[in-house]
Amino acid sequence: MRIGVLTGGGDCPGLNAVIRAVVRKGIKAHGWEIVGFRNGWQGPIENLTKEIGLADVEEILTRGGTILGSSRTNPYKVEGGVDRIRETIAANNIDAIIAIGGEDTLGVAKRLTDDGIGVVGVPKTIDNDLGATDYTFGFDTAVHIATEAIDRLRTTAESHHRALVVEVMGRHAGWIALHSGLAGGANVILVPERPFNVDKVVGWVERRFESEFAPIIVVAEGAIPEGGAEMLHSGERDAFGHVRLGGVGQWLAEEIADRTGKESRAAILGHIQRGGTPTAYDRVLATRFGLHAVDAVAAGDFGTMVALRGTDIVRVKLSEATAELKTVPTERYEEAEVFFGA
Repeated sequence: MRIGVLTGGGDCPGLNAVIRAVVRKGIKAHGWEIVGFRNGWQGPIENLTKEIGLADVEEILTRGGTILGSSRTNPYKVEGGVDRIRETIAANNIDAIIAIGGEDTLGVAKRLTDDGIGVVGVPKTIDNDLGATDYTFGFDTAVHIATEAIDRLRTTAESHHRALVVEVMGRHAGWIALHSGLAGGANVILVPERPFNVDKVVGWVERRFESEFAPIIVVAEGAIPEGGAEMLHSGERDAFGHVRLGGVGQWLAEEIADRTGKESRAAILGHIQRGGTPTAYDRVLATRFGLHAVDAVAAGDFGTMVALRGTDIVRVKLSEATAELKTVPTERYEEAEVFFGA
């Protein structure tokens, strides 16, 4: 068999670990040939391929990003996109595709499966917002990076007696904000799932100042004030209809300064959260996902995604995985509220 593999959407730590596992098991256990498609779904549309052998994956386990490149290409928004994928598959004698990505990449995988193309999905996103899996790889690394940033910012906040607002990624789900905020001892955590009251935030900040400590506020990029709207970095939309978010951290820092008279600063972590070497947890999870994705292909179980349930790797339907985003439930957010203003 000849198996295609691609990485789509935003990059994240652990992608190379999946590729390595697919290549190692595919070649050693099954004698398959592995073909990498470059730049996400753009690869099979434009026949951008790269043969991947054992030597190509020898030193990639610890590397961030992806050796195959990525993009936010949507074949269903490209004229003749699906037909061109069929032509590429036929020209390269591809028997199946392993697609590594988040909701958009795997949404395409689901539609391609419905259109008769054999695809197995691997869940990747630092936002941890894919349904049907307890965790996605990349999330643990992003939380570690954000937590370290909060730890470092706390020392400068205390030194200058100022409020510091830390903006982390999280378009519709606040998992990074929740986990890094709890781990970093934040005094306020704001997530997209719960519109926030600016007066309450200011009250928590003032209470923290009254205790003679500097407040740390962690806010997800998609968090919105009550009665407000998402703050856009750009109104331009990508191939999946997403706009670029950003700016809520700076806006909130200015509001806090105006209302309290205290010095306030914003730190926007942005793509720093996506970069660098993956944590040990993400390396292991990504590797296990890759190994089990090969098993799914060997079994001809297309239209599925490998998922983490407890400590087990299972297969779920792509339709289940992409049906709805996994967002922070109310009870999880309420656990963190005891620390607000403290």
